[in-house]
Amino acid sequence: MMKRDLQQAVARRSFLSRIGGGIAALGAWGAGSAVAAAETQAPAPAPAETGHWQPTRHAIDDWLDQLPGKHRLNLHAIYGDFRGQKVERNEITPAHFQGWIDWAKALGIGLDFNPTLFSHPKAADNFTLSHSDEAIRSFWIRHAAGCRRIGAAMGKALGTPCVTNLWIPDGMKDTPADRVGPRERLIRSLDAVFEEKLDPGFNLDSVEGKLFGLGCESFTVGSHEFYFGYALSRKILYTLDTGHYHPTETIADKISAVLMFIPEILLHVSRGVRWDSDHVVVLGDDLDAIAQELVRGDFLQRTHIGLDYFDASINRVAAWVIGTRNTLKALLKAMLEPTALLRECEARRDYTGRLALQEDIKSLPWGAVWDRYCETAGAPVGARWLHEVTEYERRVLSTRS
Repeated sequence: MMKRDLQQAVARRSFLSRIGGGIAALGAWGAGSAVAAAETQAPAPAPAETGHWQPTRHAIDDWLDQLPGKHRLNLHAIYGDFRGQKVERNEITPAHFQGWIDWAKALGIGLDFNPTLFSHPKAADNFTLSHSDEAIRSFWIRHAAGCRRIGAAMGKALGTPCVTNLWIPDGMKDTPADRVGPRERLIRSLDAVFEEKLDPGFNLDSVEGKLFGLGCESFTVGSHEFYFGYALSRKILYTLDTGHYHPTETIADKISAVLMFIPEILLHVSRGVRWDSDHVVVLGDDLDAIAQELVRGDFLQRTHIGLDYFDASINRVAAWVIGTRNTLKALLKAMLEPTALLRECEARRDYTGRLALQEDIKSLPWGAVWDRYCETAGAPVGARWLHEVTEYERRVLSTRS
């Protein structure tokens, strides 16, 4: 059974070459991680010398060297090649990301994308697409719609669909008198953003809800229920972020519930500590439960997996490597478990046997399989990667101001 499951795992796009859509950092990072990903190991040649922006050697390159499998990079809209010029967010185009596209093509990886509807004067009062000011709503509509076109350009150039995920910070710190108005405006704005039909072979749209956020503790316009209803009615992807729920709430149970109605989801794997704090992903029960649900439900091909975390208190390359390898390990563990035996016990209501097997599985020698996988993929076995990352920090990161 374990051998068969591993063979199935390898067949699933060579174990995380996509895992249903990416591990885009594995596939999709949050803003903090993407900032680090955009940094270069050596200064890039100036536009005057090369004619365009050229990432010579990114920290992400070193990150990729430490991992088995094939992965993706997720970018926020603020990380374009603006050549030192101020370009308003409603004016960015695919040309501003051509350098990233060329870089990704050279590495043979895919790109995913996010509009950036925060850290801007027109988002200062915590409202963007649901703002009561029509001019501000129009500004952000143009930005988000333009980002979809950038995503489509990325997907077309790289031969793999770009997942363009939309999250907004809209909400209120204290109890609102009107919840209906902002949500009605958000629906109209979203419909305008998604009005242009794009080839799903190039771009896939997703919307991301949240329980609360800083400055919107009492009311989040784009709540989970709101976005699930919107995604279902508009036939687009729905994003589940592990850090966007109550601190004691896990999303493993939500995956199959959502996928009963929506063809595909975007999954953001993070680790909240008391709130949506985006700590480095660790290998534990919560991560194992998510991986088990994806494998047991045969949802890997319908799930785009991304990592969404950052931690500036530790080496950022190490943070990527630790979180990514842990997510890969959780998926491998789930692929190796004797799922059929567990289901047989459950079908005959042998819950004692099911529990006994579930506990025994935890001590199976999956680590040996992981080491062999890393070895055959040309990735460091065990903690050998740490020496390389430490050297990278000494040679490169320590020289930066």
